Amino acid sequence: MRALQRVFLERAGLAVEFADDGSAALERVRMVLPAVVVTEILVPKLDGLTLCRQLRDGPATAHVPVVVFSILAAAARAAEAGAHTFLRKPLVESSFVAAVLGAIARQLPATSEQQWVSR
Repeated sequence: MRALQRVFLERAGLAVEFADDGSAALERVRMVLPAVVVTEILVPKLDGLTLCRQLRDGPATAHVPVVVFSILAAAARAAEAGAHTFLRKPLVESSFVAAVLGAIARQLPATSEQQWVSR
């Protein structure tokens, strides 16, 4: 799944970084403050919905948009956790990239967006 996500996002001009589990992702987001976080619900150590809630609760990370995807029908739970977007697997490149770029566009001014998206 990671390899597929990387291909989709890099093809869209985005830099991509992965974490091995939810706890590592939370630490990394706090350090880097990325333009967007993409997470599955079912990840080790700290599930994706808890990750999303903890990002929303942190003053430095509350603005970072989160795209949640899962095989589970959990759109309402993802919204309650503060996710900007929920996608159901299987991932379709056009929908996935549109969701990620849309989350970035809603958060960044037009001039900053160019740092993350090269067209």
